[in-house]
Amino acid sequence: MTDAAINDLSPVVGVRAACHAVGVPQATWYRRHRQSPPRPRPAPVPHRDRAQPRALTATERQAILSELHSDRFADLSPTEVWAILLDEGRYLGSTSTFYRLLRQASGTRERRRQATHPATVKPELAATAPNQVWSWDITKLRGPQTWSWFYLYVIIDIYSRYVVGWMVAHRESAELAEVLIRQTVAKQGITCDQLTSKPVAFLLADLGITQSHSRPHVSDDNPFSEAQFKTLKYRPDFPGRFATIEAARAHCVRFFGWYNDEHRHTGIALHTAADVHYGLAEIVRHKRAGVLDTAYATHPERFVRKPPRPPELPTTSWINQPPTEETAQ
Repeated sequence: MTDAAINDLSPVVGVRAACHAVGVPQATWYRRHRQSPPRPRPAPVPHRDRAQPRALTATERQAILSELHSDRFADLSPTEVWAILLDEGRYLGSTSTFYRLLRQASGTRERRRQATHPATVKPELAATAPNQVWSWDITKLRGPQTWSWFYLYVIIDIYSRYVVGWMVAHRESAELAEVLIRQTVAKQGITCDQLTSKPVAFLLADLGITQSHSRPHVSDDNPFSEAQFKTLKYRPDFPGRFATIEAARAHCVRFFGWYNDEHRHTGIALHTAADVHYGLAEIVRHKRAGVLDTAYATHPERFVRKPPRPPELPTTSWINQPPTEETAQ
């Protein structure tokens, strides 16, 4: 209706007066009856492809590269080259421009010989039985005076958690570690053809023992030794200081006797380390199962879901277990 009235009036009074008489905004009328197609928008241009009005010309860029590649500036940094040229009364560009042009020309790499260090390999060790993988470490015990220490050497079997050898000494020494390893190997019945005095690395090779090293500043490469040291130092009877080395040795005799023969380890199904190390764990587990069966037979209503079972001994002990497909997901 309004469009027809405007069409009739516009030839006489014009479109503006006709729209005003009908009460329709002029812009609305033109928008309804616009016939021309919308103006095409240009395709967006990436920023790197846009023409920069402040960019250097090809001649100016080549002048900078020529100076940087010249013989007198071959061994100087772009910052020094920029300063020297500025002192000579020449400004070719900013220092960032010098570096950017060198990067584009592959001229900013280190040209001096640099020492390279291979990445530290993460040790991955597994034990399925006693005396397959040992972990050894040294911890400090406070002596009678400030800054005085005794050194506790401990070798632990990671499968059974059994401390197979230990020693308290006045100093940290590779020779003492060699003696401890040799004595522990003999005590555990691990045979070898040569038992001559050699450095620790050669001794381990003679004994057929593959050695691995903890990575620096990484605690989980030696978790079994670290856990054993924490158990030692968090015991209620652990003293703040030892008056003599004999006192330290006497305390360790008591502790390692308890640790091997009495302490139930959660990591080995609450068995003692001695039972697992000497193959008695299955007998103990069978006795535990008998006690639980009796308890279930007496009061089955107290066990809602299933009959009780003693915890099972893990089949493998790992240091840095590699991720499986399930854990990776």
